[in-house]
Amino acid sequence: MAEIAAAAVGVDDKGHAPTSMGVVVAASSAGTAFEWYDFFIFGSLTQVISKTFFAGLNETAGYIAALALFGVGFAFRPIGALVFGRIGDQLGRKGAFLVTVTLMGGSTFAIGLLPTFAQIGMASPILLILLRVVQGFALGGEYGGAVVYVAEHSRAERRGWNTSWVQTSAAFGLFGALGVIWLSRNLLGEATFTAWGWRIPFLVSMGLLAISVWMRLKLHESPAFSRIKEAGQASEAPYAEAFGQWRNLKLVLLAFFAMMSAQGAVWYTSFFYIQVFMEKFLKVDPATINLVIMVVVAASAPLYVLFGRVSDRLGRKPVMLAGMTLALVFFFPGFRALERAANPALAVASARNTVVVVADPADCALQFDPVGKASFVSACDIAKSALANAGVSYTNQAAPAGSPAVVRVGKVEVASASAKGLAKDQAKAVRGAVEGRLKAALKAAGYPSKADPAQMNLPLMLAILMVFVVAATALFGPLAACLIELFPTRIRYTAMSLPYNIGTGWIGGFLPFSAFAIVAATGNIYAGLWYPVVFTAISVVVMLFLLPETRGRPLDA
Repeated sequence: MAEIAAAAVGVDDKGHAPTSMGVVVAASSAGTAFEWYDFFIFGSLTQVISKTFFAGLNETAGYIAALALFGVGFAFRPIGALVFGRIGDQLGRKGAFLVTVTLMGGSTFAIGLLPTFAQIGMASPILLILLRVVQGFALGGEYGGAVVYVAEHSRAERRGWNTSWVQTSAAFGLFGALGVIWLSRNLLGEATFTAWGWRIPFLVSMGLLAISVWMRLKLHESPAFSRIKEAGQASEAPYAEAFGQWRNLKLVLLAFFAMMSAQGAVWYTSFFYIQVFMEKFLKVDPATINLVIMVVVAASAPLYVLFGRVSDRLGRKPVMLAGMTLALVFFFPGFRALERAANPALAVASARNTVVVVADPADCALQFDPVGKASFVSACDIAKSALANAGVSYTNQAAPAGSPAVVRVGKVEVASASAKGLAKDQAKAVRGAVEGRLKAALKAAGYPSKADPAQMNLPLMLAILMVFVVAATALFGPLAACLIELFPTRIRYTAMSLPYNIGTGWIGGFLPFSAFAIVAATGNIYAGLWYPVVFTAISVVVMLFLLPETRGRPLDA
């Protein structure tokens, strides 16, 4: 950051002394990093959260519910973007992102104090949902304020470089979250961590909040906003200008379809869904996943800045287009290669002894139950539910009407059983018996219950993950500068925050939930990848043909 610190920016509307670019970038990036830390600890503890707050659901339903709750926070980000965008465009950038960081830190700390489902029942997940809503609402206003503030202090030829430091805050936040989780797990042991140690990462956020607020209180208003406010040109109706005038609305739509559609898909696949995939389907130990992700996240930090700087010289569009295209062509081969590297025994067993569910289609329900209300008591449903819980891919084969469901594991057939009309305890016993027979057959066919660390190819795993990291950072590094250059100063905070938070909040935030649900519904562990593939492909086409190059545009317009 030495180059950044060397530059200085102008006085604000109150006549304060110039603030160094280093202070502007450090305070903006640090606050955003702390907010990302708060948000990411939840996503990294999905398995623990599902057992702690959704203990009333079965395993698959509880896991899907926890992933959905991760997405709930993101669902409220566009609302936060609108509220704080309006504040930022009317009253100033600084005040808006002081409020957002305070809300974020407070709600995260409160999650660490929540009683569990075992203690207070349904009130526990309800309180958790409310706090996740506050988190998402706050984060919706945070990012836009930080990048707009930095960009409006930057010289045009260094805008990509300076704003890319805010982009690295996501890496620092995720690394910090994984680091605290990994340290807590290793110091306490898995049993203690699952029982109560999971609270530590949430409680640590209070210290980070204090540091962030202290740093941001030292900042003054941005020069660009100060100038338009002094001239009486600040927008009096940001919503009407941003979304009610076609010349601005088309920019909002272009930002979403050309950039944010892929951003949500690529980034959250590379850093979040890949964790779900390794833990749930490849059966990799959570501690190993944390360590591997920490390594690639640490490696990602300088790449955001590198690609931001490259975009200052080559342009935003070619760098971002290269990143999203790389991800698009690598999704399927990359995840298949990851299976062979992380759990080679599973890859061999899947190839040699495929699993087929042979059943009457009328006896089979869609294996998707996010709220745990479906009974799944038919023979077909019990068989598929057992396979979904085991994380095993299977295909479906129609049997004649009325035929009993059978699971073929290679050449071995395992008969399922129906629990229709049985009491709860009897139905549970039937499911247990079917699961027991299936586990025995899967084990005999070479399907491992867990990934063997001795057989893992860690260097190859890291190499595969780094391809996704390069793709994500090439897309995300220049993205802030491009978004800011696309919109006029009067409505910049509001106009850019909405498409950004719909892309990351709705497409990205619901990606782990949606992809896992697709897998549970189809029985194919790779089927969930169609979710990011479709959204990334949309952006590749729209960016290639419709997005103009924005590098070097003046921000005073």
